[in-house]
Amino acid sequence: MAAPGATRILLADDHALVRRGVRLILDSEPGLTVVAEAGDGKEAVDLARSTEIDLAILDIAMPRMTGLQAARELSARYPDLRILMLTMYDNEQYFFQALKAGAAGYVLKSVADRDLVEACRAAMRGEPFLYPGAVNALIRNYLNRARLGQAIPEQILTAREEEVLKLVAEGHSSKEIAETLFISIKTVERHRANMLQKLGLRDRLELTRYAIRAGLIEP
Repeated sequence: MAAPGATRILLADDHALVRRGVRLILDSEPGLTVVAEAGDGKEAVDLARSTEIDLAILDIAMPRMTGLQAARELSARYPDLRILMLTMYDNEQYFFQALKAGAAGYVLKSVADRDLVEACRAAMRGEPFLYPGAVNALIRNYLNRARLGQAIPEQILTAREEEVLKLVAEGHSSKEIAETLFISIKTVERHRANMLQKLGLRDRLELTRYAIRAGLIEP
């Protein structure tokens, strides 16, 4: 049970050992308590419905639903919920996707023992937390776009298309995808055709490669 006034944390990572290590870091800090653990993004979203939480810490690459997908859904459903991404990827693409998904911070697992507690406290104060490489990426991106007179582009795929893409890349058939997402097989095929057209790709293999690059599945 969380102490009165403590920040209640939902921790989601598909590796039990990582969760255990992160939990030890957080639970040893005054005012921070892990009240729920999830092994993937879908479980994290489900737990958020039944557990009172103030902060969600999500790994990016998880089965069934990625941390980015879960962050988008959680931030849409619970606007007051703070979200941090905890990842092994020092990657600008994931970083910008995390910001667009509603994350307040981006923490690298390699320095979690140094940065995670500070990131939690910053998020609960309503402040962003960005590791030095992410700050550099943000500044560089802004300066490049300002020089070219560009705005940050909108997301290429819709949230539903990303769900379909993830399942396609994981090897599920159209029938299995339709059953998982409660849509028709014809709708699955339409989403697949739209994705191929939008991304300029030819087949399932190229979709899978794109899904890996976008962080929807692990290589």
